[in-house]
Amino acid sequence: MKRFLRMIFVVVALSLIVAAPSYSAEPSKQADMMKNMRRYVLVVLKTGPTRVEDKQARAEMFQGHFANMERLAKDGKLSVAGPFTDGGEWRGLFILAVDSIDEAKELVATDPVIKTGEMIAEYHTLFSTSSLMDVNAMHEKAVKGE
Repeated sequence: MKRFLRMIFVVVALSLIVAAPSYSAEPSKQADMMKNMRRYVLVVLKTGPTRVEDKQARAEMFQGHFANMERLAKDGKLSVAGPFTDGGEWRGLFILAVDSIDEAKELVATDPVIKTGEMIAEYHTLFSTSSLMDVNAMHEKAVKGE
């Protein structure tokens, strides 16, 4: 699992480097750059007030969490997801391909880690490369060994 998540971060970093436009003061170049950008919502998942202690309930909660991420990715809403591994209050992140924080809140509210209070979510608008939308397809190819 850790290998998978590291791979996602590497893929995102590489896609940002490859897709990063060169910045220019020329209006025509700025307009071209903007064509390759889109709005997202960055969701930071933080430690919540209610830790699920029961092993079985915890396993089911995280199984539901991963199933929810898979569903959102298949629906074209989840561009990137992954954990923070430094052991701090920040537990993970989602980059959602939605236009508003309200829409992101509706999607995140379906996640078992949020429903149980294991995690809480913090929301930020983000304007970034549209190449983030390619991460899931790149991941699928990597998993298949293509």
